[in-house]
Amino acid sequence: VLTTIEGIIDRAVAGLEQDQPVRRATDEEVASKIDEFIGKLKQLKEVRSSFTFIVDDPSGNSFVENPHAPRKDDALAVTHYRRTPQQAALLGLELDEKPADPAEDLRNEVLQFNTNCPECNAPANTNMKLVQIPHFKEVIIMATNCDSCGHRTNEVKSGGAIEPQGTRITLRITDPSDMTRDILKSETCSVEIPELEFELGMGVLGGKFTTLEGLLKDIADLVERNPFTLGDSSRPSKTEKLREFVGKLHEIAEGKTKAHFIMDDPAGNSYLQNVYAPEEDPELKVERYERTFEQNEDLGLNDMKTEGYESEGAPGR
Repeated sequence: VLTTIEGIIDRAVAGLEQDQPVRRATDEEVASKIDEFIGKLKQLKEVRSSFTFIVDDPSGNSFVENPHAPRKDDALAVTHYRRTPQQAALLGLELDEKPADPAEDLRNEVLQFNTNCPECNAPANTNMKLVQIPHFKEVIIMATNCDSCGHRTNEVKSGGAIEPQGTRITLRITDPSDMTRDILKSETCSVEIPELEFELGMGVLGGKFTTLEGLLKDIADLVERNPFTLGDSSRPSKTEKLREFVGKLHEIAEGKTKAHFIMDDPAGNSYLQNVYAPEEDPELKVERYERTFEQNEDLGLNDMKTEGYESEGAPGR
């Protein structure tokens, strides 16, 4: 029913008064008590004193208006709770008797641990959350906020192992809507924009989960903060070239210039959203390749032995 608090009180009063003539004839004592209660209900409508109105809905489909929205209503408190098995049975919901999966609880929980701020070394808190990226894999997002100096940082780590093959992702940017594509850039991923003769090596900017526009903005900020373009160490020619580069980067971000955006990750843990998924994206090309010895060396895989190391170590004991 869609009504007001006054309307609910009126319905309660009407329901109680309906059988009062019969009660007065059969049980005058009960009828007098109900009359007394009806009087109290009518006084609530006049709000002569404050009272508490509670709506308890196990289905979660009830609502009480906040007249101060979007601001907070100090007189209104909304509490969510887990249904009891009895309430779930009354609603006709199937009871899940299986024990909770600890891994599933970890996915739904934000973990927090104490750390130090990388800027001022003051005590700070780092939040960590396991996130499933559709059509890809799980990643760990870590964010640190410092209350002392206001420094904020976030980092993305792969939630899985290094892939058997490297990944090279090429996107042909043809429309401003491409800027909204989700991107997971791991710490082992390099970025290249051939039209600008620009390459960002692995490890720079760290791991990031953002959009294409967000990553281009981070690249522009990185270039503008170059110490060789600031102060006495800067030369007009270099400063002008960097300004020209940043201008072209902004043109790509605004969709004024078409370009190719290439992500090369030897670990295979980077991702660029396919907006046509599960169909193929005509502007997106994903290639798998065998890593070179040098790439395996950079990832520390050449000296890593995961099979047969027990038998090799036994004779030396």
